[in-house]
Amino acid sequence: MTERDGADNHQRHRELEQVWGNLPGWGALAAVNHTSVGLRFVVTGLCFFLVGGVLAMLIRTQLALPEQDIVSAGLYSQLFTMHGTVMMFLFAIPVLEGVAMYLVPKMIGTRDLVFPRLSAFGYYCYLFGGLIVLSSLLLQIAPAAGWFMYTPLSNARFSPGPGADFWLLGITFVEISAIAAGVELVVSILLTRANGMSLNRMPIFCWYMLGTALMIIFGFPPLILGSILLELERAAGWVFFDVAGGGDPLLWQHLFWLFGHPEVYIIFLPAAGIVSTLIPVFANRPLVGYRWVVLAIITTGFISFGLWVHHMFTVGIPQLALAFFSVASMLVAIPTAIQLFAWLATLWTGRVRFQLPMLWVSGFLVVFVCGGLTGVMLALVPFNWQVHDTHFVVAHMHYVLVGGMLFPLVAGLYYWLPHVSGRLPSMILGRWGFWLFFGGFNLTFLLMHLTGLLGMSRRVYTYEAGLGWDWLNLLSSVGGFVMALGVAVVIVDFALHFRFGRRAQPNPWQADTLEWATPMPVSAYNFASLPDVGSRHPLWEDPALGERIAAGEYGLARIQHARRDIYGSAPVSGRVCSVIHLPSNSWLPLQLALSVAALCICLLLKVYTGALLAVAVVLFFALRWGWHNGAHPRASPVRVTDPVDPPLHSRTRSGPGLWGMVTSLMADGTLYVALLFGWFYLWTVAPRWQLPDAAPLELTPLLASGLLLSLAVLVYCRALTWLETGSDRKALSGFGASALLGLVHCLVLVWLLLSAPLRPAELAHDAVLTVMLYYQLLHSGLATVLTLLQLQRLRLGYVGKALPYEALVLQPLWLYSLTVFWLSFAAFILLPLAWTGTS
Repeated sequence: MTERDGADNHQRHRELEQVWGNLPGWGALAAVNHTSVGLRFVVTGLCFFLVGGVLAMLIRTQLALPEQDIVSAGLYSQLFTMHGTVMMFLFAIPVLEGVAMYLVPKMIGTRDLVFPRLSAFGYYCYLFGGLIVLSSLLLQIAPAAGWFMYTPLSNARFSPGPGADFWLLGITFVEISAIAAGVELVVSILLTRANGMSLNRMPIFCWYMLGTALMIIFGFPPLILGSILLELERAAGWVFFDVAGGGDPLLWQHLFWLFGHPEVYIIFLPAAGIVSTLIPVFANRPLVGYRWVVLAIITTGFISFGLWVHHMFTVGIPQLALAFFSVASMLVAIPTAIQLFAWLATLWTGRVRFQLPMLWVSGFLVVFVCGGLTGVMLALVPFNWQVHDTHFVVAHMHYVLVGGMLFPLVAGLYYWLPHVSGRLPSMILGRWGFWLFFGGFNLTFLLMHLTGLLGMSRRVYTYEAGLGWDWLNLLSSVGGFVMALGVAVVIVDFALHFRFGRRAQPNPWQADTLEWATPMPVSAYNFASLPDVGSRHPLWEDPALGERIAAGEYGLARIQHARRDIYGSAPVSGRVCSVIHLPSNSWLPLQLALSVAALCICLLLKVYTGALLAVAVVLFFALRWGWHNGAHPRASPVRVTDPVDPPLHSRTRSGPGLWGMVTSLMADGTLYVALLFGWFYLWTVAPRWQLPDAAPLELTPLLASGLLLSLAVLVYCRALTWLETGSDRKALSGFGASALLGLVHCLVLVWLLLSAPLRPAELAHDAVLTVMLYYQLLHSGLATVLTLLQLQRLRLGYVGKALPYEALVLQPLWLYSLTVFWLSFAAFILLPLAWTGTS
């Protein structure tokens, strides 16, 4: 490279940094770059982990000796509730999401995730939701009903005060963040891979994250629905879980574990992805059985949704169901075993280098196998009955979650630390940290199996001496503090290495994946040019690939119009088919998250006028977010120099927005199916379920409302055809007519809600029906407002014959609203009418 070429290349890197970099000072809060957002998730998650760890130490201190009263029974209940909540909701999933957000774009050879503002919004939702939950602890009003918040213990009668409300609203806030990350990862992995990176060349970690993200999309909505229903019951007195009004407390358990059991695999799969990434690197050979492992990931995802009842074996399930869920619980061991044998075979046939990350991977293999074996024991119904709610279950859970998540996470942090800092960690401190943690962990939880078998129930805050539990609890507590010391050593190692660690060479572990082809420490734009990929192991095939990428030998090496561009690719083949322009730094994610946080706080304080104002502010920022898209001057206005081959995504008929809409509706649809499940469950199982004497909703106006909605959807689809054929005037009229029909449909629904003799505070039947009506109103209203927005954008020239993309993105929402309406009409109105003559 000549001196002139070098100067030109340097200038090109500077331009890339200017466009992709964060704003200085406080402007960093407006960052949407996946590297910044991912690292924020990880650091925040680790902070929450320390809080959860301190709570665990308080619990172990209390249980170290019999008959202690260091903490009261009430405070102890708060401690174990918050320990479980923090570890499960604020640490495990968010920190893994953060790792995925940081790594996935780098691994698939692109510069950012496909919805950067959504990532940033998700982070702020997570942060504010976590702070809301933790603030209850500081205010000494923390929830005390357990991290699963079983009803009736968590209802307003048995959990008075705002503690449970903090949990329900705060955790719902956090779950919005998780779903946002799920949508983001699914669309990014499918649509933005490097040119030539077909699905069978995709890094195995991305397969794991694709499976995890889909599980989040289908797994989290049931708990969101459950939280909304429980909060409605607590705040407004609506009946869902109260037997007297036709509800059933077991409905909560079903909704919770419909989320809760897949969550175990949502935590495990990313960690297993780290293991599947690290083992081939340190074994110096490709992963054995790549396709089998991919199949195992998919199978695990499916089976995990059929196991939720194995957490409910003792609540009175029919014998046939017990047998079914017992077998299903054991079946999940098969895909897990496939992965385990693939890892062992890779190690067996490779030349293993036992460097620091591999130490933690080895710890994972030992601990997780033990956890898996006790899991098979718990899948057996008679054994499950014997040890239910004892310390045996606590020990099993920690072996699975700590073994299956924390060990691989620390291995991954050590592995990718040089990528962030450009320096290597200390082998001496790292080994001390590992052995202290490994020894302390097994001392704590291995003995806890015995404590449980001897009959010690969990959630007891003290116990009598002489029951045979004394020495076991004492050693468990000692082990807990040894484990905490190991955590402290690892943290010190992490902190010190940023200043004192040895400089790392490029690709210090001799890895095969593309993230190691980026500069170290990583730049804001990842790749100075976007590479072509022809292998599953690009850096093993071509060790000099990183240098050629930095020299700008591949695609999108030059910045165009100060725009953040990445390639859009075909979902299966990975062939480049468009250029996706991404939004730059923006304050909107923070503004929107702050307004949602204000809404939560108003609801907690029961300031409902303030909550209505907050809703208006949320709507304003959300619409403003949608406005700055496509051909808007702040996004990518139409220019004569726009690329044609491949074209900008907003000039096509498909793209990430459409995929994002469909993926979001999949999550939305899961929530609706959970509502349907609740309806049929209460109808068929709740002991005092009753139908009102007369149908509360008039059939004729409801039918008229449905016909109006159907017409609105038909007109909207027709308007799309006019738009694509260049008949702008007709398209304007079509959008206007569709919005008008949608508005009248919504008004009829509002009239029905106000005029119908619904009694949600007395009958579960009416409560569920009312929720369904609000759900329909929300979706129809949203589609109507967004259609008005499209109408205005068409007038301004942001949408048109050459720019039909945004209007196409809205179409699935209309179709979804219509489907939900007629499905609800059949399930909530016609079926009861046919069954009993009333609805």
